[in-house]
Amino acid sequence: MIRTAWKFMKFDRAKSFGIIIGIVISIFLIGQQLGILTFLTGLMGGLVENSRQDIGQIWVIDNITKNANELAPLDERLVREIRSLRGVESTYPIIAANASVKFSNGKTAPILMVGSEAPLFVGGPSPDKVYQGNLQSLSDEAAVSAEFFDEAIFNNSVAIGNRVEINGKEAFIKVQTKNARGFAGAFFYTNLSKARFYTAFSENKVSAVAVKVKQGYSIDEVVKSINDGIYGVKAWNAETLKNETIRFITISSNIGTSVGSLVVFAIISGFFIIGLTLYSSALDRIKDYGTLKAIGATNGYIRKLILMQAFLFALVGFVLAMLLLEGFRKGVSNAGLVFSYSPVQLTALFLITLFIAVGGSLFAIRKINGVEPASVFR
Repeated sequence: MIRTAWKFMKFDRAKSFGIIIGIVISIFLIGQQLGILTFLTGLMGGLVENSRQDIGQIWVIDNITKNANELAPLDERLVREIRSLRGVESTYPIIAANASVKFSNGKTAPILMVGSEAPLFVGGPSPDKVYQGNLQSLSDEAAVSAEFFDEAIFNNSVAIGNRVEINGKEAFIKVQTKNARGFAGAFFYTNLSKARFYTAFSENKVSAVAVKVKQGYSIDEVVKSINDGIYGVKAWNAETLKNETIRFITISSNIGTSVGSLVVFAIISGFFIIGLTLYSSALDRIKDYGTLKAIGATNGYIRKLILMQAFLFALVGFVLAMLLLEGFRKGVSNAGLVFSYSPVQLTALFLITLFIAVGGSLFAIRKINGVEPASVFR
C-alpha cells in the first residue's frame, strides 16, 4: 500500500508539493511560536532557574507573592528561625533588589541586583551559567557579574574588568554569565553585603530564604513543616515556585493567550488548506479511485490508501519543518534568544502534523466514498 500511495503522490507533483509546503509552513509557525514561548517562560522563572537549586531546594518568601520576580522584604531573623526547624540542614539569605547601572559612556539601564553568601552563592549564578571569570571573585571588593547576552541591550561592553556605576557607586565586572537572565530585567550578581551596599537594602531584611533539606527528609515534608510552623511566610519547592511564577506571568500578561491564538490559527489554516488541496487532488484522480473500486477495492482499502498518503505527507512535511526550525533556533541563539525543544514538545508538534494532514484527508475520503465503480466507464 505504501508503494501505491507513493505513486498517487507522484502522479500530481504540483499538488503534492503544495500539500507539503502547507504542512511545513503551519508546523514552522507553530514551532516558532512554541520556541519563543519557551524562551520567555525561561526568563519568567529566571531568578529561581539561575540559582543553586541543588542546595536551595526550598525558597521561603512572603505568603502573598506568587511571582518570584516581585519579592517583598522579610525579617532577617527568619534565616535563623527556619534553620531550627525539623528537617532543615541549612538556610541561606537571598537579596533581590532593583538598581540602576551606568556605563562609561553615560548610558544607564535598570537591573536586578541579586546577592547571596559566598562561597556557595545559592542565589546565583549557578556554576554552569558562568561564562568567563571565577565565581569566587564575586567576593572581591566592588565585584559584580554581568550577562553576555545583555551586551547588545546595554549597547556597552560587559567584558571582565570593565568599570560601571550601580546607583552611583563604583563596581567592576569580575564574572560574565551566559544565559543567566530574567523577565524582570538584567541580573547583576554579587555577594550579600555588596548587594545591600549597592541597593541600600536594609540590614534587617532579606528577599527570600533558601533552604537545604537534611538528608532523610523529603522536600514536601520540610515545606509543610515551615508553612505550619512559621506565620506570615510561605515555603515553596524551588521548582514549584518557578513554575507558579511562569503560570502567574503568562496569565496576567496575556502572553499565553497571544501565543495560543497564533498556534490555533496556524493549525486551523493548515487543516483547511491541506484538506482542500487533498480534496482537489482526489477530484483529479477520481477515475483512478473508481477503477480501483471496479476491480474489487473496498471503501476501507481506499480510505487506508488516502490516509497512507496523508501520513507520508505528514512525515515529509514534519522532517522539512524541523530542519527549518533547527536553522531558526541556531540563528536566533546567536542573538541571545536561546531555547531548545523538549521531547514532549517535539511529540506534540508531530501529533499536530498528523492531525493537520490526516484530518485534512477526511475531505477527500468523504468524496471518494461516494464514487460508484461504474462511473469510470462513463
